[in-house]
Amino acid sequence: MLWRLVKFVFVVAFLGAVGIAGYALVGDLTPPPSEHSISVTLDDG
Repeated sequence: MLWRLVKFVFVVAFLGAVGIAGYALVGDLTPPPSEHSISVTLDDG
């Protein structure tokens, strides 16, 4: 019974490590920067 618990904890830790490594490799999927311009009208008063 104890061996099953140890094995389960090991498998969960291994899958967590693989998930974190995969996110570190693929998680930085930011879009390329693009320039936006918005015209603003300001009142004098």
